[in-house]
Amino acid sequence: MSDEPRVRPERRGRRLRRTEPMRRMLDETRLHKDMFVAPVFVVEGEGRAEEIDGMPGVLRYSVDRLPTYFERLVRAGIRSVLLFGVPGHKDDQGTGAYARDGIVPRAMSSIRQSFPELVVMADVCLCEYTSHGHCGVLRGREVDNDGTLPLLSRAAVEYARSGADVVAPSAMMDGQVLAIRRALDEAGFDDAVVMGYSAKHASAFYGPFRNAAGSAPSFGDRRGYQMQPGNRREALREVEEDIREGADIVMVKPALAYLDVISEARRRFEVPLAAYNVSGEYSMLKAAALNGWLDEKSAAREVLTGIRRAGADLIITYFAEQAAGWIKEGW
Repeated sequence: MSDEPRVRPERRGRRLRRTEPMRRMLDETRLHKDMFVAPVFVVEGEGRAEEIDGMPGVLRYSVDRLPTYFERLVRAGIRSVLLFGVPGHKDDQGTGAYARDGIVPRAMSSIRQSFPELVVMADVCLCEYTSHGHCGVLRGREVDNDGTLPLLSRAAVEYARSGADVVAPSAMMDGQVLAIRRALDEAGFDDAVVMGYSAKHASAFYGPFRNAAGSAPSFGDRRGYQMQPGNRREALREVEEDIREGADIVMVKPALAYLDVISEARRRFEVPLAAYNVSGEYSMLKAAALNGWLDEKSAAREVLTGIRRAGADLIITYFAEQAAGWIKEGW
């Protein structure tokens, strides 16, 4: 034994971490079920509940199969969903996005009748509906920003008419929030909430989603209108602009690689802040868990807690149903 005098720490932080009840009592960041939003893919047809390659546990549902799935979500404690339409027909104008009998309005009407307690959100974009896969209509080989705004506005009004509580423009067209807010107000839907995909980055983590929604661009990419991954100041300007244009909720997407943007947005702005834990983030964790490389439940908790700790009020995540169940179990 050494003759050196023993060091007696002046403060023992381990005292506050010694037992599970003590740790839970002093948790600074808590997850709760009400903050989770479940993304839902809706397809044409009947009797369809089909698996998605690359997204284990996530399915595409036809409208008639939605009630069974939504009952499961409600039982788990999920109260918010975000709908994405996967149409049977595409064209260069993305007409299915704003058709009154389109896949999202039909799904919305069905949900509203059966689940009036749900907060139902609808993604507003053209990429799933255009034959070329871009988020707006084209002028030559370029996306026509101003020509796209009226079509996004029409889609938002149709979704609100069908019962959407929240419309969520994700096309990253300049002025989209302002155009949609004005269109909603003029159509008498001044209570409809606008959630802007305010800082949506051009990300490699969207790959599984594009497979699920059939929305990969047929040429080029979306870097001309989505955010540069390295530009935090520009991302915050985009958030500020959406708030100025009338967004009720703003969003940072993806979440994990942009926690600093989430944190800075939370520090600067007072409006509710959403973060999208996107498909690639979900899929890479799922793949690692399926290969036995990490514990899925613990890793998912750590990821979602990190997003919450950064400042997100809402977390859009494909883990929503599982996470709600884990919370029930004392996660």
